[in-house]
Amino acid sequence: MSANSIVFYLLALLIIGGGFMAVTSRKIFRSAVYLLFSLIGIAGLYFWMHYEFLAAVQIIVYVGGIVVLIIFSIFLTQTSSLDMPRPNLSRRLFAGLAVLCGFLLTSTLLLQHTFIPSLEPEGDTSVSAIGMKMLSVGEGGYALPFEVVSILLLAAMIGCIVIAIKAPGDK
Repeated sequence: MSANSIVFYLLALLIIGGGFMAVTSRKIFRSAVYLLFSLIGIAGLYFWMHYEFLAAVQIIVYVGGIVVLIIFSIFLTQTSSLDMPRPNLSRRLFAGLAVLCGFLLTSTLLLQHTFIPSLEPEGDTSVSAIGMKMLSVGEGGYALPFEVVSILLLAAMIGCIVIAIKAPGDK
């Protein structure tokens, strides 16, 4: 087994293990920490594929932004030490069915396509070329998705503030 395979399997184990623990943990703070590990694993996968800009964005936006907002909102609502309620049987069955459907869809799509193994990124992946594409409003530009991500971050901040605000009678 080559070093590339070992690195890939370790990152995949970190991503899948962190995601599994995030959805099965009964403590909400631990779920947020496991989500943090899963997102760091995805950034590591980007670094491994030589997409440094995407890895940096993954760390800054998701690890540094969304997860920190989630953890702050957990602490501000003072529910970090409480166990989350156990979901009822119908919700667990529906979640299991959704997971099975997602797994079957992903497996079908992966089996229908052939992939050419390559560790070299295609096209120009320099930061300046990516920046020009992100800010371009013409053909192939990403100005609209860039603005959608900024709205997502704004909504996350507003949600954190709304959760943190206490009613006048609360102590």
